[in-house]
Amino acid sequence: MRDRILVTRAVLPEMEEYIDEIREIWDTHWLTNMGQKHRALQERLKEYLEVDNIDLMVNGHMALELSLQALDLKGEVITTPFTV
Repeated sequence: MRDRILVTRAVLPEMEEYIDEIREIWDTHWLTNMGQKHRALQERLKEYLEVDNIDLMVNGHMALELSLQALDLKGEVITTPFTV
């Protein structure tokens, strides 16, 4: 069977397009947490969702932590160990 069907093969942009997109991240060395790309996405989402405020979290755990702090909740929190 010589011909393979690569169902998991990624579709990528041309290398030059990708480099242009990440050049600013590379130049600033700011990969996470409120970098320019993060802020730009946040602003676009605010406009799209027509809301005044929005915060982006790196994962669900951080969102839960922030929610617990914002609501000043104390005690044990039980969540599912299963994720997708």
